Amino acid sequence: MSNFSTPTVGSPAWIRLSEAAATTRDVHLRELFAADPNRAQKYTFSAGSLTCDLSKHRVTDEGMESLLGLVEQSKLAEAITAMFTGQTFNTTEGRAVLHTALRATRDQSILVDGHNVVHDVHEVLDHMAEFANRVRSGAWVGATGQRIRNVVNIGIGGSDLGPAMAYEALKSYSDRGLRCRFVSNVDGADLYEATIDLDPAETLFVVSSKTFTTIETITNATSARTWLTDALGADAVGKHFVAVSTNATKVREFGIDEANMFGFWDWVGGRYSVDSAIGLSLMIAIGPEQFSEFLAGFRTIDEHFRTTPFAANVPVLLALIGVWYRNFFDAQTYAILPYANELSRFSAYLQQLDMESNGKSVDRDGNTLRADSGPIIWGTPGTNGQHAYYQLLHQGTTLIPSDFIGFLTPNHPLAHHHNLLMSNFFAQTEALAFGKSAEQLRAENCPDELIPHRTFEGNRPTSSITAPRLTPRVLGELIALYEHKVFVQGVIWNVNSFDQWGVELGKALATAIGKELDPSFDVHGLTHDSSTNALITRYRDAR
Repeated sequence: MSNFSTPTVGSPAWIRLSEAAATTRDVHLRELFAADPNRAQKYTFSAGSLTCDLSKHRVTDEGMESLLGLVEQSKLAEAITAMFTGQTFNTTEGRAVLHTALRATRDQSILVDGHNVVHDVHEVLDHMAEFANRVRSGAWVGATGQRIRNVVNIGIGGSDLGPAMAYEALKSYSDRGLRCRFVSNVDGADLYEATIDLDPAETLFVVSSKTFTTIETITNATSARTWLTDALGADAVGKHFVAVSTNATKVREFGIDEANMFGFWDWVGGRYSVDSAIGLSLMIAIGPEQFSEFLAGFRTIDEHFRTTPFAANVPVLLALIGVWYRNFFDAQTYAILPYANELSRFSAYLQQLDMESNGKSVDRDGNTLRADSGPIIWGTPGTNGQHAYYQLLHQGTTLIPSDFIGFLTPNHPLAHHHNLLMSNFFAQTEALAFGKSAEQLRAENCPDELIPHRTFEGNRPTSSITAPRLTPRVLGELIALYEHKVFVQGVIWNVNSFDQWGVELGKALATAIGKELDPSFDVHGLTHDSSTNALITRYRDAR
């Protein structure tokens, strides 16, 4: 058994939780609030700028005590220490897990194999800041001497979802004289639409790939290079392309000067890398000072997570509530519902963070899991979702716990819009929790035949996470909050949250099939199943 394997399923703490869930299953939130006038205060916690109200969850004091017992059983404290100190926590790949080092202060020391990686982190941050300032000031010019006005980030997965999400979230803090676009899909429509109205002489491409061999990214980057050189000539590449990578040889072969390569490390997983050099396009957009604020937000929650007792530790509590519903109430999905249009891509970002981390069916030692792991994460900004799927949240047969996220002050001057937005936030969590009974409807003279249709059961659980305003610091806090929540759940389920072998098989098969789509390949040599063979043949015939 590996050092960090601490199975909890079937443990005394797990059994106590099963018993607590059985006694809680039929208890309504109306009863819990009626029984404890101070419930909202008791179940509201703070971390940095974030306030998290967990009172509208179907958890009793006894249930919470049992959940905290599960944390002790899982040896979470030891796991946190192992991660923060650079021990080999990603055991299947033999790596440390040190995304927290990306936001460490310059004077900290975190050793990996005896080497202080914080020095390396700040060397890259300084390089990023120098470059970002040159682009923002106009000191960096393209091949024709024109200043850069368009930045196109080419990546996929964490090399796209993180910076794209953060750019949309922090557009209020960006230089509006710079347009940032993000290309990830190998579907040519993505790159074509991202560049169709751009002037090559004013466009900078940031190619993000650790190995510089990721097939989707390099395909898009190669086509982007052709688009540029067709207009400006082959010598223009060095002025219009930079790389975020560790493979200097491949970067040079592409035509990018190694001096314009920004590195990162194998102890940073892609989905945890937005605060590394992967965030270069974001730093160009918002500037190094605001990027430093972004990192400070991460650091605030890191410190809260590392030092706060578990009974008041917000990432731990969110994780425990997720385990409560996933494993003891059979909730298969979890909704993230930001009441902030700037967070339009936040739910998609968390899909990768959570589902790629904890979407596992074996434990850290390769044994089949005895309990369900990661839920399906989904959601869109309010109030759009209210006119789409909230019907199911309120009156459907599926239990879907949800996190509502909102800000007390907007980043725009339309205050009356914000009042309407936040009134919907507050109303929805109230309606989901308490519903509307048949008795209430009869008192309102609702026709008897409509009462079943207009009754709201309630007892639908939500978290309410609020902050004063969406700033770079607060966005960093939010991301770190969910990073650590996912970590805690991975420890409890005893899975390796930092590998992603599940994406490899499809990649390998796609490479083989790509060769078979070429007209020179003999179609009679196809050896797939009959369905796949037919799909390949149909495609070849159409082409």
